[in-house]
Amino acid sequence: MAAAHPPIDHVTLDDVRAAARLLDGVITRTPVQAFRAMTEAAGAPVVLKCENLQRAGSFKIRGAYTRLSRMSDEEKARGVVAASAGNHAQGVALAAQMLGIHAIVYMPVDASVPKLRATRGYGAEVRQVGESVDEALVAARAEAARSGRTLIHPFDHLDVVTGQGTVALEILEQVPDVGTVVVPLGGGGLVAGIATVLAEAAPHVKVVGVQAETAAAYPDSLVAGRPVPRALGATMADGIAIGTPGDVPFEVLARLGVEVRTVSEEEMSRALLLVAERGKLIVEPSGAAGVAAVLAAAPGSLPGTIVPVLTGGNIDPLLLLRVVQHGLVAAGRYLQLRVCIDDKPGSLAELLDVVAAAGASIVQVEHTRTDTSLTVAQVLVNLQLETKGTEHCEAVVERLRAAGFAVA
Repeated sequence: MAAAHPPIDHVTLDDVRAAARLLDGVITRTPVQAFRAMTEAAGAPVVLKCENLQRAGSFKIRGAYTRLSRMSDEEKARGVVAASAGNHAQGVALAAQMLGIHAIVYMPVDASVPKLRATRGYGAEVRQVGESVDEALVAARAEAARSGRTLIHPFDHLDVVTGQGTVALEILEQVPDVGTVVVPLGGGGLVAGIATVLAEAAPHVKVVGVQAETAAAYPDSLVAGRPVPRALGATMADGIAIGTPGDVPFEVLARLGVEVRTVSEEEMSRALLLVAERGKLIVEPSGAAGVAAVLAAAPGSLPGTIVPVLTGGNIDPLLLLRVVQHGLVAAGRYLQLRVCIDDKPGSLAELLDVVAAAGASIVQVEHTRTDTSLTVAQVLVNLQLETKGTEHCEAVVERLRAAGFAVA
């Protein structure tokens, strides 16, 4: 039986160091990886902190195990309940399995199938309810009140923030010249833990939290000086789609003046594609938010060696396929064209010959005579092409127009 840990009223560097000792042998000390593909764009060295390679596929096991291990024997016997889109669910489920605690996890109805399977695989009872983590959290709170189980909040608890802060201790050891740490931001537990450590151990290091722009509750909350609920827009980054900041992490971010930036869906998909293509790493969209923010920043605007934290790698293969396709379009690797040609034998072959001569690969051809904009002597051809980038796209279009084709 682990020694009882005295309750804390705020997180300190010593608390995080104690959590690191607790987690020794439980979690993986995740590697860092130099990411030279971004160095020129960022105007500084970029080193990835690979929490996507953590046990259960994300950093969440750090906070979950810290929280569960510090419960009393009576609390452990009653069991725990949690709410999550997937990463916290897996962290709680794995920690509970390791500690012999029964766990119930509420997940949104559209939670990804791999995250559902993994959570059940770790032995948790999964109940699906609501369309967001916030709605699932309402159900989890009700279960805790009814059953006496302990609610393991995904971010709004001192022990959770303390456990997540151990990421920063590793970064300081692995990247001694770190100047900026860029962290995906949902409820705020990870950013708060990292910012707490760096404020004490390396106050010169800048911390930047990154939210999806369609689900960014922190900017308005920081202006208001208190957590302000925000209606969530659609985002592929379900791991950071949180409608209201947590009280505990919000206080840390506000007190330490942590900068918060937002990124678009296109920026996240391009970042995910870059990490996969050049970094050889699979991350989920929320896990790539930090990379997206670095790519969007002006070169040289972030000081020192930049460390984006890849917070998770638990992505549904179907979503990965869609995101990669979207990222390829955003990066100019796919080109979609509408070309009007004469409705006579050989016209389509002539068009495709020009495309082939321009070095583009044909993915799909749609040939129609029924568009209302056409005359009886015209045919509309919709082309989807695979290209080598933005400049190649422009060259293909120029070549088609030079050949006399009307390109839209």
